[in-house]
Amino acid sequence: MMHRLLSVVKRHPLITFFVLAYALSYGFVLIESVGFMPGGPLIAALIVIPLTQGLSGLKRLGLRMIRWRVRWYWYVVAIGFPLAVVSLTVGLNVALGASAPSFASYGSFTTILMIFAIRMVNPADGALGEEPAWRGFALPGLQGSGYSPLVSTLILGVLVTGWHLGPLLFLEEGGLQPFMLVGFLLGTMAVTFWYTWMFNRTGGSVLITLVSHAVQGTITIGGLWSVGADFARANLILGVVSAAVAIGLVVFDWKAWRAPAAPETTTPQTIPPRAAAPATPA
Repeated sequence: MMHRLLSVVKRHPLITFFVLAYALSYGFVLIESVGFMPGGPLIAALIVIPLTQGLSGLKRLGLRMIRWRVRWYWYVVAIGFPLAVVSLTVGLNVALGASAPSFASYGSFTTILMIFAIRMVNPADGALGEEPAWRGFALPGLQGSGYSPLVSTLILGVLVTGWHLGPLLFLEEGGLQPFMLVGFLLGTMAVTFWYTWMFNRTGGSVLITLVSHAVQGTITIGGLWSVGADFARANLILGVVSAAVAIGLVVFDWKAWRAPAAPETTTPQTIPPRAAAPATPA
């Protein structure tokens, strides 16, 4: 039985990973015992990788996570993208009649840096709990299976958005407001395109996407407005602006999205078979 199960995992590593990621993350929500586990994707990847890629797969993931030697401007992009989108969202929301945002919840600049640093190293948080799995394992696996970066991102975006949406539907009291739901869906799908672009353009650096994800989670719309009409409209605007940025990345870098991914951004999904031992002379 275990041999058959392991055989299925090796033949379908990505499917196994996504099933585990969903099950580990919010399976407990259904029975109301533990709640949502943000680190589910990371745990799922750490289970599937040794079974399908061996120690070399874990090493490959580790190297991607510490790949810091990239052009300096990619750090600017990783930090600047989410900050620019939030800034534009704030400006548009105020122009449409929202009250001035409050930065009181963030405290000092030192506090913001501390929150960012914690998000970078906390596996139970969204950034570290997701990036090694979505970008470190799933995206290279999809691209290594013959899908273009565009198709790979569409597949991953749908699954990542569903992963984020499920727990919200169970845990959000009274459900999400329509504006917030649309903004959430647009934004989550859009940032998947951001991170694919950053990952592929930096030769497979999960660190860059981790930095960007941590920044995105540090300065949020929820920290600028309390619940209410201003907050709901801001979420919708954020989703629209994020989607516009994603569309721009695809349009202006169309050839890269349609061409086969570079080898360093792809991963074989199974352990290569061992070469047959040479026959012993009689």
